[in-house]
Amino acid sequence: MPSDAATRTGAIPPDVLAVLALPPFPDLTADQARGAVCVWGDEQLTADTAVDLGEQAGSEGHWWPRACRQHASERAHRGLFEHAPNCEQCVDAAERCETSRILYRLVRDGRR
Repeated sequence: MPSDAATRTGAIPPDVLAVLALPPFPDLTADQARGAVCVWGDEQLTADTAVDLGEQAGSEGHWWPRACRQHASERAHRGLFEHAPNCEQCVDAAERCETSRILYRLVRDGRR
């Protein structure tokens, strides 16, 4: 069973990335696309301050989005409100939903 440890290893599943809604590649600066700057802002990132959103591939090629903890937390918080009411697993038992657990972890990590 997958765990929310994914947020600590950078292996955020595609279902969670869909909820976070990464910006379209053409809207990014070169620094955002390579992960040096937050994908949702202009904060400079380091290995200690970044949330790794995983390598992305598309018609534009490969890119490596990362986010600051604050923006990742804000996105995850909004994402929980969008995801949970429409997720059968969350309605029954949110703690069993991998997407919900990872989003919750991102929210908590952003508040530290």
